[in-house]
Amino acid sequence: MKPEMLSQSFRVRSLTEEDADSILQLWKGNPLYFIHCPPAPSRDGVLEDMRALPPGKKMEDKYYLGFFDGEKLAAVIDLIDGYPEPSIVFIGFFMVDREYQGHGTGSHIIQEVLGALKKDGFTRARLGYVKGNPQSEAFWVKNGFEKTGVEAVRELYTVVCMEKTL
Repeated sequence: MKPEMLSQSFRVRSLTEEDADSILQLWKGNPLYFIHCPPAPSRDGVLEDMRALPPGKKMEDKYYLGFFDGEKLAAVIDLIDGYPEPSIVFIGFFMVDREYQGHGTGSHIIQEVLGALKKDGFTRARLGYVKGNPQSEAFWVKNGFEKTGVEAVRELYTVVCMEKTL
């Protein structure tokens, strides 16, 4: 997976600890997400998210990426290569800066990313959203994802699994 090939509209690069403050600002602009998926945004939370991995995966399988419009961080996506199967890409997180919301930017990014991943040989994309978050559910349905029927109960919320054939 080559991050720079995921979008023709934005400059894409791996995010590092040096980007944590910019990521935190993006997070803080999306309070509805954190109402449904606590805890509240923090720098430590950003750093934890940048290192979070599903079982059996390593950091070289994780792509925590920023989409930049000039120097402005417009969106963040967390992709896991080959999870839970080699032909599946897992979207662990996706968030668009509030300035870019409501104009189709998020859907445009997702369509570009999924198109590039299909060219890379992935056949499906999978993700989970927090049950009860109408904004997340509507976004993923609009972008062609369907519920798999699997739900995972966590300590503070329930995750609904969705998938899309590429």
